[in-house]
Amino acid sequence: MFRIGHGYDVHKFSENRRLILGGVEIPYEKGLLGHSDADVLVHAVCDALLGAASLGDIGKHFPDTDAAYKNADSIELLKRVCKLLKENGYEIANIDSTVIAQKPKLAPHIQRMRENIAAACGLDTDAVSVKATTEEGLGFTGELLGISAHSVVLINK
Repeated sequence: MFRIGHGYDVHKFSENRRLILGGVEIPYEKGLLGHSDADVLVHAVCDALLGAASLGDIGKHFPDTDAAYKNADSIELLKRVCKLLKENGYEIANIDSTVIAQKPKLAPHIQRMRENIAAACGLDTDAVSVKATTEEGLGFTGELLGISAHSVVLINK
């Protein structure tokens, strides 16, 4: 039985924060605001996986009201999500994600993002796609207010 999940996340830019996307620290003048490391890409992947398995969402499993997740490494959270899927009899077929960011340019970092997500999920890198796009100066990402990400996954049982 195949199941599809979609995840979406958004975080606004903030001063004095590191910019982490796909488990990669990206040099930039601002980071993303969040309770954890605010890795918008990994959060979208987590939500897509949890949604596909009907296991809730990232907020249910790792609430921002729990001090245990303050500044948490989102790759570690993804590992826990993958373990939960496995415990429920699911296997990940593939992950396809898009990061929407006007700046910084993400192309030099995408391969490492793919490798980090694949490793966290126990997948071959060719089962993980990460793409990046801008919104041509439109919307909150285009106005450099934050970054968003979408992820679609296919799992089977």
